[in-house]
Amino acid sequence: MSSVRDIESQQYPNPSDSSTVAEPSDTRADAKQDGSVKADDNDVVWVDWKGPGDPENPKNWPYRRKWGATLIVSAFTFISPVSSSMVAPAGMEIARQFNIHSPVLAAMTVSVFILGYAVGPLFLGPLSELYGRSVVLQVSNLFYLAWNLGCGFAQNKSQLIAFRFLAGLGGSAPLSIGGGVLGDVWHPEQRGRAIAIYSLAPLLGPVLGPVCGGWIAERSTWRWVFWSTSIVDVAVQFLGLLFLQETFAPLLLERKAKALEAQDQEKGAKRTYRTVYETDGSRHWRELFGRALTRPFKLFALEPIVQLLGIYMAFIYGVFYLFLTTIPIIFADIYHEGPGIAGLHYIALGIGLSISAQVNARALDYVYKHFKARNNGHGEPEFRLPSMIPGTIVLPFGLLLAGWSAQNHLHWIATDIGIACVGAGLILNFQAIQTYVVDSFTLHAASALAAVSFLRSLAGFGFPLFAPAMYAKLGYGKGNTILAAFAVALGCPAPWLFWTYGKRIREASRYAAKQKVKESDLT
Repeated sequence: MSSVRDIESQQYPNPSDSSTVAEPSDTRADAKQDGSVKADDNDVVWVDWKGPGDPENPKNWPYRRKWGATLIVSAFTFISPVSSSMVAPAGMEIARQFNIHSPVLAAMTVSVFILGYAVGPLFLGPLSELYGRSVVLQVSNLFYLAWNLGCGFAQNKSQLIAFRFLAGLGGSAPLSIGGGVLGDVWHPEQRGRAIAIYSLAPLLGPVLGPVCGGWIAERSTWRWVFWSTSIVDVAVQFLGLLFLQETFAPLLLERKAKALEAQDQEKGAKRTYRTVYETDGSRHWRELFGRALTRPFKLFALEPIVQLLGIYMAFIYGVFYLFLTTIPIIFADIYHEGPGIAGLHYIALGIGLSISAQVNARALDYVYKHFKARNNGHGEPEFRLPSMIPGTIVLPFGLLLAGWSAQNHLHWIATDIGIACVGAGLILNFQAIQTYVVDSFTLHAASALAAVSFLRSLAGFGFPLFAPAMYAKLGYGKGNTILAAFAVALGCPAPWLFWTYGKRIREASRYAAKQKVKESDLT
């Protein structure tokens, strides 16, 4: 079986490889006019950026343009996860209307959306590396919009579950494509703050959604939970159509090559233009399509980094969605609050997420630059890991505090403090892992994030299904103690292990090591 490096090198070679790109000859005046095109002896002209400062390279865009792309992608990443949990406070009303008596089936009306998150990125991420980030992101969002709107018109539980799954498929695109966009436009030293904002969106969205959903369910009908998010999504889609530009370097250079080839054909020339990302000369859509769609599966099967980080991400994401679905139950059963007031406790989770995200946004780049300076100016993805250390401590502490406070009927503020600590621990780990993956697999960050998020989304789907039975049998104190024990066992060794052995793992994964070299060549 071919290794991942073998497969990628066929499609995306090193642009600096002198054996691939020859100097132009004196008879090729058109090629010499532009330092970004170089012809070889076979009438093939190789197209590259016009040096490291080429303004057409997304990494050289002005900061305003980079932040515009970052914020629009973050908006897409925010609105879809809002839908994933906004329906949670209305779960009891939906169960009554559709005669759902099984707690597992009732939880599935919420979590089946996340099952779509597991499947969608495996195809949408690589498609963005074939057809471009912008078009795949926006078409997928329209697919999400149509089915999310349909959820509001569902007439039975089967329709609702099916429509929720399909909406999750479309809504999953920003989770992998967004990271690819940030890898396209930001240099490693600048990427931390951008990814901190982007990675906050898929966690803050599900927190704010139930706050609104609780009041909608109490004052109106559960159907407006879906219709209201659809209205907001229309506004986000409109901004995307106006301002989101293509950022994927191989596609941008391919467009440039096609334009130059068309100009030559008008002049009667028959030279072939190819980008520096092509070596085998094959541009047949079936071959490119096959490579793109199989890439996440090969990454998941062959890359130890993806496998190890995927397992830990699965746990923390599962805990996150477990809390999203159980917060209304805790404050309804123990503190006897209605859906609207109970939904306000999601704010505690949002406070923990937001404060930690803002602090970490500044720390990620500062820590990276600090260790890079100590490493003779050479950056490593492992320099993103220190923020995981407080995260692996705060997360189990929050689980214990929230669980035992609810179990012993302490004042609701104690439970909320525990929930806030859970949020803080989640985002610290989440941001560090996402940035580490993007730094390790920059050009194909979308496929790498899709592979990592596969297990994560399966856990987000599965954890809420067993949570009611676990808490009914063990109580919130013992149930959260088990989760805290897993958080300590999986989380605490993680930063040390990746700091010590991460580089060795990446070097064994020749694909990840090569990818890092290619990024430096392109920037």
